[in-house]
Amino acid sequence: MIGRLVVLLLAANLAWFAWSQGWLRGVGLGPAVPTEPERLERQVRPEALEIQPLPDSASSKAAAESKPERPSRAEPEPAIEVAQAPAEPAPVPAPPADAAPTPAAGGTCLQAGVFDEKQMPALRKALAGLPDGSWRIDEVQLPGRWMVYVGKLADASAVATKRAELRELGVDTDRPGAALEPGLSLGRFATEEAAERALTDLGRKGVRTARVVQERRDVPAYRLRLPHADDALRQQARGLRGALAGRELRECE
Repeated sequence: MIGRLVVLLLAANLAWFAWSQGWLRGVGLGPAVPTEPERLERQVRPEALEIQPLPDSASSKAAAESKPERPSRAEPEPAIEVAQAPAEPAPVPAPPADAAPTPAAGGTCLQAGVFDEKQMPALRKALAGLPDGSWRIDEVQLPGRWMVYVGKLADASAVATKRAELRELGVDTDRPGAALEPGLSLGRFATEEAAERALTDLGRKGVRTARVVQERRDVPAYRLRLPHADDALRQQARGLRGALAGRELRECE
């Protein structure tokens, strides 16, 4: 039953398709063709209408008239070159007429010292005879000094007796200075620790009466310096011998 129905539907579709395509107009079947017969009836002498092609000149003229004109591009005007005058160099200022070249420093650096406060007045007075700027005084710090010392003893006889005893032990002695007379110095040292070590070594040799004392505290001192001593200044510096208190001018360290 279903198969027959399918065959009928297929046959109906084929018939409709043939009718819609106009294949059945030969037997009087087919869809109506849409036309406008009233327009054809209103035509007046349609046979007199002739269609002629448009001439080439007219077409080109019409095309030219219909084409908008593009403004012509203006030719650039030639640039006018303006010659520039070369820049003048900036004037160089002339050196002042009274400017003198600085003389080159020469000679050898010499120094003497150190001097304490008591020696400085006499030294400054002697230096006043030298040219200005040829010398200077540098302040330095004189470090303290320590001594292994025997004393104070009763008198010079006691000093001689003690010196003989120490000589037998193989110990050298020296004068301790005016502040510690009468007595004996067994050695001077830059630090207290070094003096204590020396005292220990002397104790192993049999020295029993020595002790460590500070011979000098840290005090300010002064050094004379001639930075550029030429031959002429050396000759003038010979007049300083009395104020140098036995010290000599030597090359700077």
